[in-house]
Amino acid sequence: MNGPGGNGPGGNNPGNGFGGGNGPSDDLGHGTGTIAVARAGAPKAGTPATPVRENGVEPLDEEAEGALAELRQKLRTQRRLRLITLSTLAAIVLLVLPALFGLRAVSSDPVFASLNALDVPSWAAEKPDDKGSGSRWCFLECRFRERTVESQRPFKETTEAYTKALKAAGWTPWKVGDCPESPVTPDQGTYSCFRRDEFTLDLAVGLPGCAVDQVAQDALPAAGTDAAEAGQSGATPCEPSDGSTVSIKVRIAIADDRGKTDKNPGPVGQTPDPVLNENDPLLDPTPQAS
Repeated sequence: MNGPGGNGPGGNNPGNGFGGGNGPSDDLGHGTGTIAVARAGAPKAGTPATPVRENGVEPLDEEAEGALAELRQKLRTQRRLRLITLSTLAAIVLLVLPALFGLRAVSSDPVFASLNALDVPSWAAEKPDDKGSGSRWCFLECRFRERTVESQRPFKETTEAYTKALKAAGWTPWKVGDCPESPVTPDQGTYSCFRRDEFTLDLAVGLPGCAVDQVAQDALPAAGTDAAEAGQSGATPCEPSDGSTVSIKVRIAIADDRGKTDKNPGPVGQTPDPVLNENDPLLDPTPQAS
């Protein structure tokens, strides 16, 4: 019967080690029984060694590393382009657009544009001269606009043309005190006021400039000229039939105090003299030096 360590007691043949391992046996027939233990995960013969992992990630070969570097470069380029695009859009929104809107607001005032749209004859709107001051948003001072034009016809006919055009554009006559601030005689011109939305409008139509400027009529020609030596007058003949002058003033209603009552008036009456305290030491005369 074979023992677990060899083929028989006292045998000279090498005995089989326990677990199938072959080992030489001594004279007593006991086999040394060297046991070969297989390591877990050990590579088999002819199998390439597995690369060492760093932080649990297997290192890549040169081709994979090159592709990864190219991908990173592409992502950096896209990120840089995206940042440049966002910066450009922000600059346009914050700088360029406000500048364009500001130039547009300056170059095309909506009030002057509405005056341009008035349906008045061409003979009543010659040589327009526009002037404006203040802020459209009433910052420190509200916006004030004034347009002066020349008409080829008398002021009565010109007034009728402008009154009809203003009513057709939505302006309503406004009867209010201080309109006009100074009386205008019927033979010198007309003065009327209108309202629309948040604006007030003053329409003044009078005699032509040559008739209004009395100084120019009575002026003498420049000294040294032939006209001055001949004693001629510098005045030129000017008749009311030569035309008229139109002045249109537009204000923002909140800045126009006409027709408004002061709801918080200040103190009214005479301020009484202050009462002095008779015991005030400052009232005692200063003693004179002896």
